[in-house]
Amino acid sequence: MYLDIGQLKAFYRGTMLGRAAQRVLRERVADLWPMLHGMTVVGFGFATPVLGPLIASNRRVIALMPGQQGAMQWPRGPVNRTVLCEETDWPLPTGFVDRLIVMHGLENAENPPALLDEIWRVLAPGGKALFIVPNRLGMWSRRDITPFGSGRPYSLGQLESQLIRHRFEPGKHRAALFVPPSQRKFWLRLLPTGERLGQKISSHTAGGVLMVEASKKVFAPTKKGLPEAVRRPLEVFEGIARPRPKPASGRMPQLKIDETESQF
Repeated sequence: MYLDIGQLKAFYRGTMLGRAAQRVLRERVADLWPMLHGMTVVGFGFATPVLGPLIASNRRVIALMPGQQGAMQWPRGPVNRTVLCEETDWPLPTGFVDRLIVMHGLENAENPPALLDEIWRVLAPGGKALFIVPNRLGMWSRRDITPFGSGRPYSLGQLESQLIRHRFEPGKHRAALFVPPSQRKFWLRLLPTGERLGQKISSHTAGGVLMVEASKKVFAPTKKGLPEAVRRPLEVFEGIARPRPKPASGRMPQLKIDETESQF
């Protein structure tokens, strides 16, 4: 079940914990994708907290927000990059997207398999998606004071298995948000230090959030190609290559016409 757009906006813009989490997630995205330039980048769910830094260097940046969640104008200013859409029916052409970020999307989806199929459809060959989900083993999925306490949390193995079933190839992964989800100033001050230590200790077990990169896997066609087909003789010329003998009587068989059927 999706959270309301007002709740998401209030957390990331209206709380110190939300703004701190946004900074951490942006840093991890930059670690995974350090050189994004001139691409079509799309976010689904509520990915705007990490999409902002990608606007300046890329050709096109779009934020898709599902109807069950609602949408808001983003970014601030005269140009709106937000599109309200159906969860499994996006207004994008097949193979249109170079990079896609799913945040507050997969864990809340009403039909995760269909959502993954739609993600696979819109990705270009060689395109990559980044899934940001609550970590089943972390602290953030166990408290509902943040958006990561909503929906279905994942372990790394569960998420990678689901991606493989839907024709993705899992790649790099990171964990983030290692300190407890608390508004207390002590934990907020400890957040940068906790992130540095957490990255050295564990890549997926201790963090509150998992970030898994996945590539679109395109299989080679299994049918025999054109060269093999051309080497085979065409059936339409079989009579020329191997003439068929005439009937034994030497005459062509006569067609029997029913006089009753020949009347107009």
